[in-house]
Amino acid sequence: MKPLAENLRPQVLSDFFGQSHLLSDNHPLKQAIDHQQLHSIILWGPSGTGKTTLARIIATQVEGHFVQMSAVLDGVKELRAVVENAKKFQNIGQKTILFVDEIHRFNKAQQDGFLPHIESGLITLIGATTENPSFELNHALLSRLSVYMFEPLSAKELAQILQRALLHENIGLMDEATQLSVINASSGDARRLINIVEQISLARLDRLDMDSVGQLLQEKLSVFDKGGDIFYQQLSAFHKSVRGSSPDGALYWMARMLVGGCDPKTIARRLLAIASEDIGNADPRALEITLNAWQVFERVGDKEGNRAIAQAAVYCAVAPKSNALYKAFNQAMSEARAMPDLAVPKHLCNATVEIDSTKGYRYAHDEPDGIAKGQTYFPDELGEQTYYAPTDRGLEIKINEKLKQLRGVNK
Repeated sequence: MKPLAENLRPQVLSDFFGQSHLLSDNHPLKQAIDHQQLHSIILWGPSGTGKTTLARIIATQVEGHFVQMSAVLDGVKELRAVVENAKKFQNIGQKTILFVDEIHRFNKAQQDGFLPHIESGLITLIGATTENPSFELNHALLSRLSVYMFEPLSAKELAQILQRALLHENIGLMDEATQLSVINASSGDARRLINIVEQISLARLDRLDMDSVGQLLQEKLSVFDKGGDIFYQQLSAFHKSVRGSSPDGALYWMARMLVGGCDPKTIARRLLAIASEDIGNADPRALEITLNAWQVFERVGDKEGNRAIAQAAVYCAVAPKSNALYKAFNQAMSEARAMPDLAVPKHLCNATVEIDSTKGYRYAHDEPDGIAKGQTYFPDELGEQTYYAPTDRGLEIKINEKLKQLRGVNK
């Protein structure tokens, strides 16, 4: 017996819900389908948004021989078989459309196997992935594909799918609040939504209200794929909330990640990066407080440790912000890579018998105010450089005043 999600899978575009931005009449993908001039593509987006369904509909619309592979289950051997069959279909004038689900799971060498057959026109590739193609796909392969991004289904689209599923299962009327709870539990995933309806159908509930359906669902399944693209989106939202000085946003995204199963140490690591990248010397205490929070977590565990990390997140969010150190270090690294290996000036070298490096070097502690006025610290060919430009926020106000004095006397 087929799962409900398979029974409800749309066969034509008119029954397909979502991704209207890709299926408007003036979009290149829709035009390619309508004119049966399909090119090799990647469908990138969250699970349950219709990637496999649209691929099958496309194959039907363009009248191709549709073959499906899974990068989780199949490999080079299965691809060779597909290629041999594709040659036979080519001899009778029929295109082969190869759909590869989870294509990012093929390694880069396996992905190379598609290249000659795409270039020769033997196969038209439709790849589906939940991961960012720019990071997960071979660049040679990616350059031959058009990437189309799928969006999570809206509440309105999910409500339409819900009604269709309820009708198919002969489930009675469900009040609006209960429908909304089912939609929220699906988190934009149509497959998950349909599976919930299937659970309700199999449970043969006497009542379809919030209590009975809520007990069946028990707890909303969070969308959080460790190491996946949604993971990085939520971590990015957390980072940008802290950087943007929103403690409330930081706490929300931290809570979302923790509820979804994120390792709290991942959040602590990101906070340490934020403390140096986005706060820097505007408030050096941020680095210490974040490191202390991590140590608290290691010593007392999740419950109290998570609070300590949350405390550090709020501190970092409200701290004065400066990326001056981040920019200065990047500039120095960039220049170090770009310039030839310039010799260390003799007065900065370690003292040796061969090199009298003490000549010309002035010991700062012996100078007035502890400053060797006019001493240089860069190779002669490069000249003195200025990388670090403190902001007018937090402790960097005082650092800026000090640097103006130091740089002034060294000119």
